[in-house]
Amino acid sequence: MSIAKTAVIADGAVLGKDVEIGDFCVIGDGVKIGDGTKLYNNVTILGNTTLGKNNTIFPYAVLGTIPQDLKYHGEYVELIIGDNNLIREHCMFNPGTEGGGGKTILGNDNLFMAYVHMAHDCIVGNHCIFANNATLGGHVIVGDYVNFGGLSAAHQFVKVGDGVMVAAGSLLTQDAPPYSIVEGSRAIFRGLNRHRMRKLFQREEIDFISSLYKRLMSGKDLITTLAREELQNNPDNPHVQKICSFILDSQRGIPVRQGVGSES
Repeated sequence: MSIAKTAVIADGAVLGKDVEIGDFCVIGDGVKIGDGTKLYNNVTILGNTTLGKNNTIFPYAVLGTIPQDLKYHGEYVELIIGDNNLIREHCMFNPGTEGGGGKTILGNDNLFMAYVHMAHDCIVGNHCIFANNATLGGHVIVGDYVNFGGLSAAHQFVKVGDGVMVAAGSLLTQDAPPYSIVEGSRAIFRGLNRHRMRKLFQREEIDFISSLYKRLMSGKDLITTLAREELQNNPDNPHVQKICSFILDSQRGIPVRQGVGSES
């Protein structure tokens, strides 16, 4: 374990094996830091924040300060971060709120580039990349293998499926279905993230998913109606189950062009 003399660590903090803490870091009561995690200088971690193993946190990141929600009045809330994450300079991650379940949860093997913001009650999966200044509003749920481009943002309560690419500078206000590319000042479906799909699936699976999306986006009917039909016709196919169930469970709608399966 290596702790700089200028670091301020509360008595109640729990540090794992081989933790490194740089100059001028501040670690509060209730913080738990897992084995092998490294903090560069000037990192602040407060509140009931738990970090797993082998995370690397760069200067001026601020984790676990109270949620930016006027409904918060001192309730017990948590920020939980998994293993093997890279958290770059000036990131800010807030804990949950009582009304949102009380926890913000970030998974494993993610890259959070500089100035990324994770608001209260967000849930992020594994192997995601958030480029510089990407922002999640409160209660956003993000799957695995998702990419947020620089200066992109997701509105509160949005859901983002596995393998999605949110293009740089986009504002996502509706739910992005698995393996889609969404783009625009009000982001809409632009196609499939074939780059990610090639890393996850065999050729036959990619072709099946592509044909499924062609049917769903055909404009022959509302996208929810088409998704329901696909589930009835292919009840045992895991890709149909995943994609169509996501569409049918959406609370904010799917961002398709007007007239192409749109319900608005």
